[in-house]
Formats: sequence, structure tokens, C-alpha cells
Amino acid sequence: MAIDDPGAGGDFRLLEINVATSFVLTPSGRIERESAPDNSPGPRLFLAGCVGGNILRLRHDVGPEVVLRAQALAETETPWSDPSAPPNCLSALIEAISVEAPANAASPALIYQLPRGLFYDAGATITRWDTTNGRHLLARLAEEGMPQHLTQAGFVSLDDFWEPWCAVTVDGEIAALAFAARIGARSAEVGVYTFPGFRGSGLAAAITANWSSLPSLADHELFYSTSATNRSSQRVAERLGLRRFGVSVRVN
Repeated sequence: MAIDDPGAGGDFRLLEINVATSFVLTPSGRIERESAPDNSPGPRLFLAGCVGGNILRLRHDVGPEVVLRAQALAETETPWSDPSAPPNCLSALIEAISVEAPANAASPALIYQLPRGLFYDAGATITRWDTTNGRHLLARLAEEGMPQHLTQAGFVSLDDFWEPWCAVTVDGEIAALAFAARIGARSAEVGVYTFPGFRGSGLAAAITANWSSLPSLADHELFYSTSATNRSSQRVAERLGLRRFGVSVRVN
């Protein structure tokens, strides 16, 4: 299912919602932390762009002089939407924030709009968090302990099943997970992980589509993001016909 291009104004509105979904912001618009259950601090500097304009956010502990310098640099930047062409001001932004501590930019991220109610058939058995089967799955994990392939991927306890979530199971084994990597009152971004041994069979697309159909997200604007270097994740977006509307970069 593809989404029609809403135009520059619509893209900028989506970008604003996506940024607000990604972070908990202070009253002055600074990044307080990531909008995720692990309460990670977030990047020192975040720049997102689309055909309608750019959005700059700086973390709350960045000094006022650096903030003013970064804002002045970003104000001169043309709308940034091409992940293969870094914004002209990026190197100067890195230089400005490096005054306080060494800084490095991560690979650009691609931001997609995720329509609600998608379907993708990969012949998968999917268990949702808010069902009897979902409760049984968690109870089994609590009783038996987390399987090794989950802990090796960073899912070390049931606290790492960020709600709302859904799981693909193959012969009773969890093969893929989709969860709320970022969530706000009316918006959310999916996080997807397919475990080694189960990749390449469309499970990521199937579980992402299923997550987009969760009743608890029926009134949410949904997003899917991935690194510009992650081709397998980009293929999921292609399989689902997602429209990329934005791009972002983090500086830490």
C-alpha cells in the first residue's frame, strides 16, 4: 500500500510529529531524553529534514553558546531530503558542538510514513501483546527464562518487550519482534528485529504490517525508520510500499 505525496507542507507536518515522537523535549524544545522505555539520553544534536524544511534539536546539556552557533548554522541550510548528500552545514555543526567534547555524526536515517492497517502475507504465525496467546507467551518466558538467541540480541528480560508489540513464532520459537521503539500520545515508531536463522523470508515485513494493525495504535500516526546503510531494513520498506518523506542525522 503506497501513500500519495501530501506535498511539502504535509511532509513537514509529518516530520514535526516524528521528531516529537522520537524525543521527550523540555519546555524550551531541548532534548531531555529518548521517548523510549530505556530512558536513554538521546543525541547531543539532531537534524532532520524534508522537502518542506529542516528541524534542529539540541540536548538539554549543550551549552548556550553552542546552541546559538548551531541554530545560526541551521537557519541558513536549504531543505535537506537527500540522504546521499549531507546537509551543507553538517561539518560546521559537528565543529561547533566539538568545542565542548569530541563529536561524531552517525549514518543518516531514512524516515518513512507507516500506514495503519497494512497486511503482508509471509505465512507467519503472529502473536500480539494484548491477546491470550500473548499473555501465555510472556508467562512461558517468565517461567523458562529468556532464550539465548533473544538475550544475545539484547532482549534480556520481559522489560525489553516494549508495548505494544507482536511476535512471529516458528515451532514455538520467537523468530521476529516488532515493538514500539518510540511512542507518544498519538504517534509511534516501530522497531523491528528478525533473529538470525529466520531472515530473508519476509517475516520483518509481515510483522511490521501486523504491528501497524494493532488496535491500540488505531489513532496514532505511525513511522518506520532505518539507517541509510541498512539495505535489508530498506527492503522491508520496499515490500510494504512505504513512502520515505524525511531524513535525519544524529551527532553524539
